[in-house]
Amino acid sequence: MAAIGRLLVFAGMVVVVAGVLLWWGVPFGRLPGDIVVRRGGFSFFLPITSSIIASIALTLLLALFKR
Repeated sequence: MAAIGRLLVFAGMVVVVAGVLLWWGVPFGRLPGDIVVRRGGFSFFLPITSSIIASIALTLLLALFKR
């Protein structure tokens, strides 16, 4: 049961952090290095920089949570 409790607490912290970032208007998804292609009725978005930042942040959080 303790593992499920930790998982729920961690998931809650992730949701709170994401909510605060969206509330503050952090331009996640529109950073330099993110690729956007728009042609006619077609648009393509590849969030390279945003994905790298999210990966680093989650890695740090998981490393702190694991201890």
